[in-house]
Amino acid sequence: MTENNEDHELEEIQRRKISEMLQRAQTQSQPARISNGKPITLTDDCFASEVAKHKLIVVDFWAPWCGPCRMVGPLVEQLAAEYAGKVAFGKINVDDNQMIPSQFGVQGIPTLIVFKNGEPVETLVGACPKSHIESKFKPHMEKSDCR
Repeated sequence: MTENNEDHELEEIQRRKISEMLQRAQTQSQPARISNGKPITLTDDCFASEVAKHKLIVVDFWAPWCGPCRMVGPLVEQLAAEYAGKVAFGKINVDDNQMIPSQFGVQGIPTLIVFKNGEPVETLVGACPKSHIESKFKPHMEKSDCR
């Protein structure tokens, strides 16, 4: 009787694991959701995978002590909300994550880099108005996404 219970328990575990694997495979094959209206917090560890998930993502390289970064931050938040579902936005703290900023030659902050299909296509250094930020990523949007 014990062997039968163990067999049943093993079958149940196997079914659950197969179901989890199928769900994971389905999730990975689906296109990434472009944004939930908020910037994605990026790190050295997740940067490449997050940027690869999005056709178009604008990354804000910033630090908490940086005055101009505190001016650009709310603009990035606004743009993330306005372009939700069309353009992704991410933020990477350069104090906590030094590998990625170094890889992209970020020497001054704030720096915004527009990535299209995982490749940097535009760079903007310093604080600037919202319309100037938009002018850097809008040309790279698909026609159906443009306002």
